[in-house]
Amino acid sequence: MDNNLVVLIMAGGSGERFWPLSTKERPKQLLKLVDKEKSLIQMTVERVAPMVPLSNIFIATNSVQAPAVMQELPELPKENIIIEPAFKDTAAAIGFASLIIERVLPGSTMAVLASDHLIKDNQNFRAVLAKGVLCAQNQNAIVTLGIKPTYPETGYGYLETPAGTVTSLENLGNGEVAEPVKVLRFCEKPPIEQARQYLEGGSHLWNSGMFIFRTEVMMDAFARLLPAHYQTLQQIASLGNDMRDPVNDRLNRLFSAFQKISIDFGIMEKFENTMVIPSDFGWNDIGSYPALADVFPGNQNNSVVNGTNAKELESSNNIVISTTGKQISILGIHDTIIVETPDNILICSKKEAQNIKKLL
Repeated sequence: MDNNLVVLIMAGGSGERFWPLSTKERPKQLLKLVDKEKSLIQMTVERVAPMVPLSNIFIATNSVQAPAVMQELPELPKENIIIEPAFKDTAAAIGFASLIIERVLPGSTMAVLASDHLIKDNQNFRAVLAKGVLCAQNQNAIVTLGIKPTYPETGYGYLETPAGTVTSLENLGNGEVAEPVKVLRFCEKPPIEQARQYLEGGSHLWNSGMFIFRTEVMMDAFARLLPAHYQTLQQIASLGNDMRDPVNDRLNRLFSAFQKISIDFGIMEKFENTMVIPSDFGWNDIGSYPALADVFPGNQNNSVVNGTNAKELESSNNIVISTTGKQISILGIHDTIIVETPDNILICSKKEAQNIKKLL
């Protein structure tokens, strides 16, 4: 790719659904959840490294997690770690990062990626990303990547596209990438019946939360669609080098003025030229413990066991994880999550996995 492509990896999440493995200091993206040698954020950087130099890869995080991020990514220039003074959702985070990146690399095209997603086909992912970059540059679009749904998921947002979009993916040859299409509507996380209709209808894609844009186009969108954010961003820009100091009083006062709103709600749903590339590169956002059953093969009891020799009797469909290596023995237990760390033991039914954060 040309040298004005920049990748921004969002790494400020707390990963509460993976407690007690995940903590505020070491959240999900810093864990070796799917690879014994690499954390999720390391895998994300490796995925895009063939496309962009390390100098063009930036990480958006917070002061609590920044030291661990730097430790995980020692090869990345320290100045490429963008520290947000406060969590004000993705509109503020992306606007702030765009200001900083535009100062360093003017006229950039930015690809915004999550730090904690799993992608099985990295080569196809890069091909899709490259097509998205061309669309963003040539059509002044904000481009998102939409995932072909494989089951009626109620935990994802959906993108409505023209009829036949999903079917067209099935007609692609090996290595081919679908053409971008218009996003007709952003759909909230649906109830199960609605999710089934989306799956059967063939015009809805999962919203992956990854998108591509020219920084100039995004800033114009802020000015028109989120003017209060834009005014604050202009004031932050006037700080010059001080906007890189997360303890600067004026920066903190300005940042605290941001309304908490996502980039989807604030910009993309209102933007006139939001495009999506239908994709099928083996995406999994690994949103909670049950998602590990899609990553790892189950044992003879259809249980996922990691880090321990679990002894199961009359038990099945469990997720059993230990970080200490202690043997875990279970009897008559089904559809349960058991996680053992030096400081905590979690026992939770799979159906409550989304509510683990309530324990915190």
